[in-house]
Amino acid sequence: MEHSNTLGIEPVGKLLIKQSVPAAIGFLVMSINYIVDTIFIGHFVGSVGIAAIAVVMPISFFISSIGLAIGIGGASIISRALGAGNPERAGKTFGTQMVMTLGASLVFLVAGYVFQESVLSTFGGKGTILNPAKVYFNVVLFGTPFLAWAMMSNNVIRAEGKPRIAMMVMVFPAIINIILDPILIIGFNMGLYGAAWATTIAYIASATYIIIFFLRGKSEIQFKKEYITINGPIAGEIFSIGGVSMVRQGSVTILIAVLNQTLFKYGGETGVAIYGIIARMMMFSLFPVMGVVQGFMPIAGYNYGAKSFSRVTETVKKAITYGTGVALVIFTLIILFPTAIVKVFTTDEMLIRLAPRALVLVFFAIPLITMQLIGSAFFQAIGKPLPALLLTLLKQGIFLIPLVLILPYYYDLDGVWYSFPIADILSTLITVIFLKRALNNLSTKSIQSEYDKYT
Repeated sequence: MEHSNTLGIEPVGKLLIKQSVPAAIGFLVMSINYIVDTIFIGHFVGSVGIAAIAVVMPISFFISSIGLAIGIGGASIISRALGAGNPERAGKTFGTQMVMTLGASLVFLVAGYVFQESVLSTFGGKGTILNPAKVYFNVVLFGTPFLAWAMMSNNVIRAEGKPRIAMMVMVFPAIINIILDPILIIGFNMGLYGAAWATTIAYIASATYIIIFFLRGKSEIQFKKEYITINGPIAGEIFSIGGVSMVRQGSVTILIAVLNQTLFKYGGETGVAIYGIIARMMMFSLFPVMGVVQGFMPIAGYNYGAKSFSRVTETVKKAITYGTGVALVIFTLIILFPTAIVKVFTTDEMLIRLAPRALVLVFFAIPLITMQLIGSAFFQAIGKPLPALLLTLLKQGIFLIPLVLILPYYYDLDGVWYSFPIADILSTLITVIFLKRALNNLSTKSIQSEYDKYT
């Protein structure tokens, strides 16, 4: 049985691989899940179906990202609490997370149904895209509280040093969705409606799997009824740290709304469909990098709580090295085979002609992404929300959204694609400055900590 205290004992390189690989596999299977959705919809519904899910997915993920934000915020507290030998604080944190997640996701669920048409329109659900988007939205929205619960709990499980269980939380529902897609879309001839139900059933299955895990007593976190309430100070800390992830997803959601509006203006339904393919490819191709980031956070948080500052620094450096190496491989494959990649998703000649160039441009600076992700994740892991918030906002909020609004005036649809590598380069430069300063401070703390041992 895996225990959280191994986070402070095992060699960092070995530990990072041990934590990252299951997370990466989880992201891989989940990404394949979304790709399978897109492939079936692209081939059996058409490019309008791809555009419809491109409109709906950021909305449903924004609602479910409440769980992700609460999960990451609480996981940071739990990692540091376990590192400091305080299991009671870890238990109270999880109880607070449960109440916060379920309450907030239900509020957003109701709001999503009430303001459905205006929300879809804001995210590019216009023209022939609107009605298919409604079909998909009405079903998927029902599953978002289950997804929010799964995202929250997944981070908690990873925080206590159980990466393989966390992996299964992602793998199990993805497999269910992949199985149900052909059955419902083709076998029952349900089209987009069937794809939506396959996704929703998968969300419910993921939430159920986690509930069974906790009820069987497999968690190291104390699970007491009196903990299932909102602890004010803990909720405040969860919000301050997890709010960074919420702001990140919020900025992504606003970005996609701006993107879809701009794409529709300059490229119509085809422009929206092109980005639908790129977004799926980005989710799929970056699974190893996301695995490194997810594996990195509990190690950094635990060792920071245990005041093992040299291990924190080593974890940061190795995570950046591993993630950047993987990103370079991804970059090479996309540069070499863009047309073949697009053909996997669609048989539409217009998309096959236009999407490969857009794919290459969007991914042009992707090797830099590990630095950005580790930078913001580091400050979240050690409980420093303000620098984490700034670094989180850099790419999507501070650089990418303004660029997407400005550059198309000069370069038409290409201006949208140019915006991505420019934003990557600028945000990476600023992240390097923040991270270098923070690591220097950690080095000073490490020296002081060693000195204190002998005085």
